[in-house]
Amino acid sequence: MTNKVISYEGAVGLIPDGAVVMIGGFLGVGTPHGLVAELVRQGKRDLTVIANDTAFPDNGIGKLIDAKLVKKVIASHIGTNPETQRQMIAGELEVDLVPQGTLAERIRAAGFGLGAVITPTGVGTIAAEGKRTIEIGGKTYLVEMPLAADFALIRAKRADYTGNLEYAFTSRNFNPLMAYAADVVIAEAEDVVPVGAISPDTVITPYVVVDHLVAKGGC
Repeated sequence: MTNKVISYEGAVGLIPDGAVVMIGGFLGVGTPHGLVAELVRQGKRDLTVIANDTAFPDNGIGKLIDAKLVKKVIASHIGTNPETQRQMIAGELEVDLVPQGTLAERIRAAGFGLGAVITPTGVGTIAAEGKRTIEIGGKTYLVEMPLAADFALIRAKRADYTGNLEYAFTSRNFNPLMAYAADVVIAEAEDVVPVGAISPDTVITPYVVVDHLVAKGGC
């Protein structure tokens, strides 16, 4: 098994301008803050960000928004970040709002090879505009397409050197799903421990889907 630990600079250096990037977390909790900060430092531009939200100004994904490095956001809400709203209204940022459960399922569909997700959420609203519908048992559903990315940036509580990941509490919300839905997975861990230190029963994301690993505070 290969030691997958690399530097923040090296990990983010793999991400080109214009990439589609999934970023885990919920309002900054469970977000890989070191990777986000390095994206800002390296000035990666024209990013499409898939995330639950854009956090707050100068926090988490909000740092990317403040630096105007994002051209499109696909998220469930932007209400906590007035700068995201300002850029959207000014036409500087494209925003695609997706109901939270639908967002999670679309990401899961991409990771698990499903062709689409059907959901009643959004039927009869502006969320249904331009989308296919299907009727099953007399009920109408929207046909939502999978969401995949070039890169997934995720955060774990602990990792071993091969990339097995263990999460804590609500950081399990989007991070594990995103790990399956991107071509390249870069994980940031609070602690990196020897192989065998993490019980197999607590491994949520297995090493086979993790390409690179960075340790909080550098390596």
